[in-house]
Amino acid sequence: MAACIHSSRTTKTPPKNNSQIDNNVYNYVKYCRSNFPNLISYNPISEKTAKIDEEGDDHLWLKMKDEAKTDIDQEPILSNYYISSILAHESMENALANHISMKLSNSNLPSTTLYDLFLGVLTDDCDIIKSVKADLIAVKERDPACISYVHCFLNFKGFLACQAHRIAHKLWSNGRQILALLIQNRVSEVFAVDIHPGAKIGKGILLDHATGVVIGETAVIGNNVSILHNVTLGGTGKVCGDRHPKIGDGVLIGAGTCVLGNVVIEDGAKIGAGSVVLKRVPARTTAVGNPARLLGGKENPKRLDKIPSLTMDHTYEWSDYVI
Repeated sequence: MAACIHSSRTTKTPPKNNSQIDNNVYNYVKYCRSNFPNLISYNPISEKTAKIDEEGDDHLWLKMKDEAKTDIDQEPILSNYYISSILAHESMENALANHISMKLSNSNLPSTTLYDLFLGVLTDDCDIIKSVKADLIAVKERDPACISYVHCFLNFKGFLACQAHRIAHKLWSNGRQILALLIQNRVSEVFAVDIHPGAKIGKGILLDHATGVVIGETAVIGNNVSILHNVTLGGTGKVCGDRHPKIGDGVLIGAGTCVLGNVVIEDGAKIGAGSVVLKRVPARTTAVGNPARLLGGKENPKRLDKIPSLTMDHTYEWSDYVI
């Protein structure tokens, strides 16, 4: 199921109003697989992802280089930074390994050592770079503050923390736990994002702002998920083993939310900001509050007809009130 987004939020065209968006690209009826009416599972995140895959692995990277050149024309003072971070590299793998190694290095952990480690992981597993590209597209399409792919690549700490986690998770899966935990620690110190390297994360992920995000060891996050700042996907503290949340495809989790325990947030669900979730949230429903309750009630909850992680609409169903 492809959720197609026909134009970026950052283009020069006039912004669409909500009714245009609703009628255009976010209708579940159009994108649901008929054999799974209640489980929204889709891939890729948009027509742009499919187009980039068709045009070859270098298409997005060449686009980023063009954006870097444009930025240099506008701000010549940044020329050395853009050259060393983007233009001097022959591939996205090289640039990403270099950029993250520079961010995470310190006096006792030189960037050259980290670069060699990161580049080895990125070149060994092509699926990681595919996920990196899907994340870039996700951020640019869903976050109106993102003005370009290169802007996200260089400056968005949620994006960078997610990519560092992908490297750490690969190391963790290969039995190199000490290195993986070291990367987790440095990411937590530098980006204020704490993702255990054992956590499994899909592609097309937006960690918006990202400060204070905590994701536990046995958490699983699906594809095309949007998570805001100060979100905890944690345990209850009472059990060992598989103890963290499972987040389905297309889920939107609002700022300041806690999802605790081995509970499932099913595909296409929305969790309102500041909620505390301790039980399963059915597909295409909205949970809000502390403790979280389903809008419309448990017996007949309101069903969403739009993919919340793509619309990024945090208020629509529960904002009709008077102060």
